[in-house]
Amino acid sequence: MSIIPLGTTGSFTLDVKPEHLASQVKNPALPDVLATPIMILVMENAALNAISRYLKPEERALGTEIDVRHFAATPVGLRVVATAVVTKVDGRRIVFDVTAHDEIEEIGKGTHERTIIDLHRLQQRLDAKSARSAAARKS
Repeated sequence: MSIIPLGTTGSFTLDVKPEHLASQVKNPALPDVLATPIMILVMENAALNAISRYLKPEERALGTEIDVRHFAATPVGLRVVATAVVTKVDGRRIVFDVTAHDEIEEIGKGTHERTIIDLHRLQQRLDAKSARSAAARKS
């Protein structure tokens, strides 16, 4: 991993479609507004866009923590733009301030954390976990 400068910024844009609504993603009884998990996805993608150019080909940045408020509803047809700003780098741990706006107002904000991982090491851990699970099922 290259050094990631504080203040590095990334963004991600989403045009809200019916498949992004709380009534579709979570429960049909909910109103037709942008679902909070989708807003979080947009924020996480903004964070990834901020740091992707600093990662080596064998590295990825996995989300490890999210603390956000979703305080304004967004209907179908509006565009949502999330921005992530690097506020702290501690070894492999990167912390971001994240915000999301629709075309009218700010709809959410908070903090997000990602950790840089090595894909090969992750795959080894996943293979070992799958093997343990398969062995437990046979018992």
